Amino acid sequence: MLLISSQLNAKKIPEENSDAIISKMMFPALEELKDYVSIPNDALVAEDIDKNLAWSEKAFAKRGFKTAVLKTGKLPLFSAEKTYPKNTKTVLFYFHLDGQAVRPAEWFQKDPYLTVLKEKSADGNFKEIDWNLLKGEKINDEWRIFARSTSDDKGPIVMLLQALDILSARNQQPPFNVKIVLDCEEEKGSPGLKAALAQYKTQLMADFLIVMDGPMHATNRPTLTFGCRGGTGFSLTTYGAITQQHSGHFGNYSPDPTFSLAKIISTMKDDDGRVLIDGFYDGIKFDAEAVKLMAAVPDNLSEINDRLQIAEAEKVGKNYQESMQYPSLNVRGLKAAVTGKGGGSIIPEEALAEFGIRLVPETDGAHMTLLVKKHIEKQGYTVVDHVPSKQERMAHKKLVFMSGGGAGSPAFRTEVNSPIGNWLRKSVTENFNEQPVIIRIMGGSVPVVPFIQTLGVPAVIVPMVNMDNNQHSPNENLRIGNLRMGIKTCLAILTTPI
Repeated sequence: MLLISSQLNAKKIPEENSDAIISKMMFPALEELKDYVSIPNDALVAEDIDKNLAWSEKAFAKRGFKTAVLKTGKLPLFSAEKTYPKNTKTVLFYFHLDGQAVRPAEWFQKDPYLTVLKEKSADGNFKEIDWNLLKGEKINDEWRIFARSTSDDKGPIVMLLQALDILSARNQQPPFNVKIVLDCEEEKGSPGLKAALAQYKTQLMADFLIVMDGPMHATNRPTLTFGCRGGTGFSLTTYGAITQQHSGHFGNYSPDPTFSLAKIISTMKDDDGRVLIDGFYDGIKFDAEAVKLMAAVPDNLSEINDRLQIAEAEKVGKNYQESMQYPSLNVRGLKAAVTGKGGGSIIPEEALAEFGIRLVPETDGAHMTLLVKKHIEKQGYTVVDHVPSKQERMAHKKLVFMSGGGAGSPAFRTEVNSPIGNWLRKSVTENFNEQPVIIRIMGGSVPVVPFIQTLGVPAVIVPMVNMDNNQHSPNENLRIGNLRMGIKTCLAILTTPI
């Protein structure tokens, strides 16, 4: 191996050595993460995003990266790049630095942005313990740190930074050039991403894209995810009288729009959860290899049902993994008049339902919402794309206002036996001495498709955080063992030649 810029191309670190090295890095890693998450990161507050950009710029510059803040029509992107002589391949790593908004009253700590260390007590609840316990020689992998973005998605950023530090301490370098992109508004749908990728295409170009977002398999075994679902949505509004009416005066006379809406919703699924809209599942087929791949995922369905507290799962797919391969339809919000305090004996003037459709690579968002519209029309309803006029309300007994829809965010799926897939499987297998869990497509969404479409780069998701991390919810957390495994995963990738 030639000496290059006083550094050697990284070689695989023996497992026992890497585990020992990572153990020594745990407290510095946790302190760095603590510092990072202490900066509020709701994308609706641009000033806070600027502070996160400044922290990120300093952290990557410290590791020798050339950094830039890329202006977009919305919030900027952060990029970092480090090239090495003789390396001909480039890997782009995607993360996001923004987080979901917080509702402080729902958190079991004073400040959702100030990390606390907790362990699970005998009653199954997490109790706070002294942060200084992390300075001890032995850190319990089952301890967790609680704060917004510990897992989604600042934890993975710190995991990569720490892996880079380990290589630097060993005077080694990755066998490929490294590019980083940090999305500043992923939790808001990344509205400026597509245009920014077109504008900065040359700067972000790479051979492979690795997305470090989302949870590992529930077993916390090394996981590679080869696709994710996309999404679109729409809303339906049904109408009664022009204003709310007293149910004593007009009950049995003025139509209740809630019942009309409920009838429409009830036609959309059968008792087993299968969507009844014509054409909704068209084009979904599995070959023998895909069936085998999904069956190999070590899902414990009884544990999943117990965690969800459901009697049985819907029957769209034969198992959990297969169910993720189909588009899904769900009601994500309902509204009609007022419940609880402030309610009264009234007939509401309108009823509103908001729907979400999870897309798979075989489906198109605009086409799926068109199928829904045609289904509603088959039920005898007149569907309009605007708030109806008085004349329209009086002319149509069964009237629905359908808004939204459209293409939404598309899904993606990369072939498992592709060059990027083979490289990552080799990396994980050699460094963990076990085959990774292979997820054909996960249920959630990340903004990967714009990269694939604009940069023409193949992508795989490498999730590293615990499944039960409460991302997007109060009391988000990161399991210490996942931080350890995440650093090891990053180290494995950074030492595996393409």
